Amino acid sequence: MHTQTIFELSQEAERLIHLAMHNLDMLKKIPLAVQENPSGLEGARIATIHPLHFSHKGVEVQQETLRNELRKVTHQEMVLAIVGTMKAGKSTTINAIVGTEVLPNRNRPMTALPTLIRHTPGQVDPILYFPHVGPIETLMAELQKKLYARRRENLASQLEIDKDMDSLLLRIASGTRFEKQYLGAQPIFHCLKSLNDLVRLSKVLDVAFPFSAYTAIEHIPFIQVEFVHLAGMDQGLGQLTLLDTPGPNEAGQPHLQKMLQEQLASASAVLAVMDYTQLKSVSDEEVRQALSTVGKSVPLYALVNKFDQKDRNSDDEDQVRALISGTLMKGHIEPDHIFPVSSMWAYLANRARHELMHKGQLPSHTQQLWVQDFAEAALGRRWRTESLTDITALRHAAELLWEDSLFEQPIKTVLHAAHANASLYALRSASHKLLNYAQSAQTYMTFRRQGLDIASDQLQQSIVRLRQNIDELQSSRNGVRDEVQHEVAQALQGGAACIADYQRRMIESLSSYFRSGQIPEVSLSGIGRHDPHRRRDFEPGCQQMMLESESEARTLLHKIRASCDVIMLGFQEGLIRDLATLFSQLEITLTRTLRDALHPIETRVSDGLIQAGFKAHITLPAFSANQLNFNAHSLFNDAIDQQTLPLNRARGRGGMKGTVVRWLNSSEWGWEGYTASARRFVIDIPGLEQKLYQHIEQFSSQVRQAMDTQIDVSVSAGLASFFAEFSGALSSIEASLQQSLVARQQNEDALLALRKQLQQCNSTAGFIYEDARLLRDDIQTLFAAEYGV
Repeated sequence: MHTQTIFELSQEAERLIHLAMHNLDMLKKIPLAVQENPSGLEGARIATIHPLHFSHKGVEVQQETLRNELRKVTHQEMVLAIVGTMKAGKSTTINAIVGTEVLPNRNRPMTALPTLIRHTPGQVDPILYFPHVGPIETLMAELQKKLYARRRENLASQLEIDKDMDSLLLRIASGTRFEKQYLGAQPIFHCLKSLNDLVRLSKVLDVAFPFSAYTAIEHIPFIQVEFVHLAGMDQGLGQLTLLDTPGPNEAGQPHLQKMLQEQLASASAVLAVMDYTQLKSVSDEEVRQALSTVGKSVPLYALVNKFDQKDRNSDDEDQVRALISGTLMKGHIEPDHIFPVSSMWAYLANRARHELMHKGQLPSHTQQLWVQDFAEAALGRRWRTESLTDITALRHAAELLWEDSLFEQPIKTVLHAAHANASLYALRSASHKLLNYAQSAQTYMTFRRQGLDIASDQLQQSIVRLRQNIDELQSSRNGVRDEVQHEVAQALQGGAACIADYQRRMIESLSSYFRSGQIPEVSLSGIGRHDPHRRRDFEPGCQQMMLESESEARTLLHKIRASCDVIMLGFQEGLIRDLATLFSQLEITLTRTLRDALHPIETRVSDGLIQAGFKAHITLPAFSANQLNFNAHSLFNDAIDQQTLPLNRARGRGGMKGTVVRWLNSSEWGWEGYTASARRFVIDIPGLEQKLYQHIEQFSSQVRQAMDTQIDVSVSAGLASFFAEFSGALSSIEASLQQSLVARQQNEDALLALRKQLQQCNSTAGFIYEDARLLRDDIQTLFAAEYGV
């Protein structure tokens, strides 16, 4: 690492950030230079959530972003933001990354406030600092007043009062304050649980939680602890910090989506934790949309958790990478940045290795339940208490469990690289933020300055025409909705026909199998994956199979199950492929429909401004297929609910449970299609066939329902997001025109001064852009030279 070079680049980044913040300060002081947000209640609501970029509020947001970058550059801190939904295992993943338990696990939202976890060499026991505790104490005082006037019985009807919540209620009643620091895992858990329970309690008592007081990263709680996987490594330049972000809409708080986007924008890199079993859930889609807004300004990585739940019919590692990189994230993340893992196995392996290394044994499994989880994962479900006394075997089992967790690769690829390159990551993040600021500032101030040279009547006409375009946008939205619904209806009809065709062909192939006892030779991808010389499972036309022993019955049912596997999984592959093609065609059609519908509005806006005298090129948002998330694979998740069919036994003999197949990622589909008599076991072949057909019919119906729901949700969300962005762009232009019109009413001296000040700010932004571009190039060159990044 070139220490002197890093120092010089840091000095340059700090200079540019200070210059950018000063330029924004100057802009705020210039009369009539910043935008005014829309008036009225609706305008105020929108401005609070999405303020105009160069309104007073928008400028403050930009300055806060730059201050955060300055702090990271000054401390040479690389912030790796961890984002994921509540049930994706985010806390478990962070514990696995750190190598010890620093965050509690509960089956409810656990990230009301963002939390930093800093790698601190030598700090074996974690310590949490909460210096900005004042807003929480004010909140607790307000809650105390509310609770005095509230009967506990009434509160219990609206709020689950478990042990943790009961403890919090006692703290509030007694006036016990939050401490400014907590040492050790259990005190930290208690603090974080209490913060999250405060969010739930505040909502019930209708008291606003002070989220806005914790938007600045220096105000949020932070934990210092040595990361086990970095222990003993050279410190290098810079500091590695994890940022535990709130999930979108966590704890029923919709505004957390905005907080999530702000935290991601302030990060040096982002690590998404996705649930392997729910890759196309609505909550995971919200996370993917938040990640897509970050764009390519920061490196993106993904851990696909719960990969230990993969079965032989599920997607393998390469298929998961292709699915997420291509279908779900539309190229926003590279396949080699995606890691299928088991965070729980990694966490359990880490914790067991830590206990064995430092204490020479595991704690009692009756006192610490995680030991039971470790034993079952590492030793098998038939583990015995005496197995926990063989320390050598336990160490070996822990190492194997760590290996099976697949966590070693992301630890080396992400964590070690982030630790070694922390200062460069901080610098690269700062250079991107500076470029974004300078580019948007130049566009805005050029437009505003040109507006000062245009006559008032022309500005007024431009505003009138723009409002007409905004009204037409709303009308177009209704017309586009009808056209989109027509395209969606056609696609759904095509999808239903495709599913019905595969259902028919599947039943035909299975019928042929049950008639002949042998897999039919059908030219379909995937069906031919069997031994062509394999003997028949049973004789053609056989109605019942009578066997002398239960083991023979088990063997035959296993053969029947395997044959049905081959047939049905082959059709699964074909169906997924054809539905994916249909979805891809729908994305193209909808994108073209929206572009065609709104292109005339964009043209009129641009032409109208040019006619008025504006020379700046106006670019309005274009609809992209990235705003739609269709995924054929996800239609097959849980398509069939688990069912247990009754077992027919003649004389109470012990029976067996046959499972045909874990088909298409479904739950278990079982049958018991035999009768046990005193001397032999009878398998009813036609009975098995009919039960299988019933499940195929149920499966097809549920796949159609999943397809309808997925397309409806995705199209609705995509349209809403696009029209909001397009409308916001038009509103920003209108606000700039309004300010220019007001400025034109000033005397000539004031107008000349405003023109000069805007030009000066614009020139400064131009200098920042050029220097930030050179800074970015120097940083990237250093990355490539030192690490091949």
